[in-house]
Amino acid sequence: MSPTNILLTRKVVADVQMVQVGINKVRLEKYGGSVHVYISDDDVMKEAKRLNTTRAIVAMRKAVKEADGGIFAIGNAPTALLELIRLVKEGEARPGLIIGLPVGFVSAAESKEELAKLDVPFITNVGRKGGSTVTVAALNALSILAERE
Repeated sequence: MSPTNILLTRKVVADVQMVQVGINKVRLEKYGGSVHVYISDDDVMKEAKRLNTTRAIVAMRKAVKEADGGIFAIGNAPTALLELIRLVKEGEARPGLIIGLPVGFVSAAESKEELAKLDVPFITNVGRKGGSTVTVAALNALSILAERE
């Protein structure tokens, strides 16, 4: 099995449902992979409210406990990427791959700059452009490459 095929056997964590919906699950499931998104889970919403923080941050905290070594596909929420980076730096997360392509004016470019400093496999771009569709395209491209291998 190639490195790409092995990677696709792991859980994929999406920051938002829009990323989850776009991922080709048939191709991913072929390798035993699955897609998860936690941002709308009841426990995540309650904890975010209790802590007065974003659901994206709390969702990443939950995700690293349930998807260690997985692929983290972040296309919408820079705060999710920043939290994942913090968790990696503190040794609480060991992602197999981070696809970090959040979009926006607030913290998108900065979160990508921080991602590029990590010693973990990642896919990103420079600047504030990106988004869910770009993130989905990157992950689906990896699954196409895995099929060809």
